[in-house]
Amino acid sequence: MLVGLRSEPLLAGWRILDFSAFEGKLSYQRGQVVVKRANGESTSVPLSDTAVVLVGLKASLGGSLLHQLAAFDVVVLFCDWRGVPVSGSYPWNSHTRVGARHLAQVRLTKPRRKNAWGRIVRAKVAGQGANLAALGRPAAHTLAEIGRQVRSGDPDNAEARAAKAYWPQLFGDAGFSRRPGEGAGKNALLDYGYAIMRGFAVRAVLEAGLIPALGLCHKGRSNPFNLADDLIEPFRPVVDWMVVNLPENSSPNHPAVKASLATATSVAFTSAGYGAAAELRHLAQDLGNYVEGQVDRLPVPVWEPPSVETGAAQIG
Repeated sequence: MLVGLRSEPLLAGWRILDFSAFEGKLSYQRGQVVVKRANGESTSVPLSDTAVVLVGLKASLGGSLLHQLAAFDVVVLFCDWRGVPVSGSYPWNSHTRVGARHLAQVRLTKPRRKNAWGRIVRAKVAGQGANLAALGRPAAHTLAEIGRQVRSGDPDNAEARAAKAYWPQLFGDAGFSRRPGEGAGKNALLDYGYAIMRGFAVRAVLEAGLIPALGLCHKGRSNPFNLADDLIEPFRPVVDWMVVNLPENSSPNHPAVKASLATATSVAFTSAGYGAAAELRHLAQDLGNYVEGQVDRLPVPVWEPPSVETGAAQIG
């Protein structure tokens, strides 16, 4: 399945190529990824249009293609039998200020780091509240109040308090709880959508010349992309929205469902019109300027569901 998404300003590649259930061979030829199925049929897609490639257990590819994917700044995610990414291959981009940004990121003061994280949490909670408001859920007011109370560094754990109110009402199911890696139901759909978004977050962090392992809040010792996991937080609500609007009993194994979830990166994220993938790139670049002291506050975009008109929403 080839998932083509709307092109975004300032974003080179825009396609997600999903080979998580593909059987056959992938190769490189003259700027194209050549897709040859097990039955002998073949097609090709320009690498210049590609942002993320998902590769499953039955797809065969060689080092030449991986090299060219890196040259075209394409993120490759390797998926398990469920189609959930478990590892990846990422390009090493040479940002013109990578040395300066690395030093500035390491030297970022604790107050500025906490301030940036507080703004990220506030934007995430606001996006979750917007989802509930669009769905007419009563907890929307609770989320709005929690969002207003978020302080620098989120010392009161507003993120967790918001989640406790959010998940039971999002799907109209009081018994639902978010369980990453559960591999079934809506949790599986969320895992797949978040994995796609994470691929774009990783790419955005590397393009901005930042140290991906050095997060603002996430500090996993074995996680090479703590910063990507920080920056993805305000973008989770758009994935949630896509899952809410899928038919009941949808499965991430179905091609049409995968295609729908993949569009979370391209739907207009705010009234400005940029998709989540483009906004992620903007946020990473803004963070680079923030760590270097070029701006005093990190502007973080806030998700606006299609049925909610809140103007130019941003934690700026």
